Amino acid sequence: MNTPVSTADFIPVNESTPVLSFSPVVLSVPGRLVPLELKVSVPAVGDQLPVILFSHGHGRSSYLSSLRGYGPLVDFYAAHGFVVIQPTHQDSKALGLDPTGPEGPLFWRSRVHDMHSILDHLDQIEAAVPGLSGRLDRTRIAAVGHSLGGHTVAMLAGMRITSPNDGTALDLSDARIKVGVVMAGPGNGADLAAFASEHYPDLRNNSFAEMTTPALVVAGDKDVNPMFSDRVDWRSDPYFLSPGPKDLLTIVGGEHILGGVSGYDAAETTDENPERVSAVQRLTWAYLRSALYPEDRAWDTARAALKGRAEPLARTESK
Repeated sequence: MNTPVSTADFIPVNESTPVLSFSPVVLSVPGRLVPLELKVSVPAVGDQLPVILFSHGHGRSSYLSSLRGYGPLVDFYAAHGFVVIQPTHQDSKALGLDPTGPEGPLFWRSRVHDMHSILDHLDQIEAAVPGLSGRLDRTRIAAVGHSLGGHTVAMLAGMRITSPNDGTALDLSDARIKVGVVMAGPGNGADLAAFASEHYPDLRNNSFAEMTTPALVVAGDKDVNPMFSDRVDWRSDPYFLSPGPKDLLTIVGGEHILGGVSGYDAAETTDENPERVSAVQRLTWAYLRSALYPEDRAWDTARAALKGRAEPLARTESK
């Protein structure tokens, strides 16, 4: 009999269902250097399905930072009732685009426009994926992102950016996104370390004061990289510096990949821990359920389960 790895199964979720994945769905977007390619993961059964737009990180990997990555999260969300749409953003090394161009190396503005384009073309996406037509609940759309993907989600939720190129203050929020999950995203640009300030000036001038969309901020309490910031709680800034309603999920012992969320057996994970990944899966799922369906008490139940542990995997707070 196979012995499963340790999981966070004390945090309840609904029954899983088989998942159908379809890729690529290709959108032609004017002004984009290459067509926008998507992967769509769909529960095999169910209607009126809520939607997650998932934004990958920047990272050093070629394919984890693309529509091919983040299986531990994407597969889980789809198996538990969400349609998940994953773009390959133009900063992905899988595309091999020039990182010294006007938007390189982060393509931060293009990333947000990718999400706008997905929302603008939901009819086309539905029609392209076999068996998906008529099954989406377009009133319940969330955005989830890790690392630079968290930066993308924060912008969709209202974070303002002042462009280092022309000084323009940009509001790229989208009211169609009802809730966000910002995982290990960048913090306050004023506390950006010299290395990141030089190489990623796009991260310098941000303001969370206008990030009004409800969101869960996920941060590891060991996620410290002096090239970005010396502050231990820097990744929690989207919670502390934005107005409510917001929730903070602090992963105990979590480093930047939060136990391994970017891919199955990903070598770049410095804190590989299946139980930690399972906790992130279940807790973020529970938050999304309650945020999109206020009558669903999944988030309250998950938080209570955490408090009942002698050695909690995570801590939560709300405002």
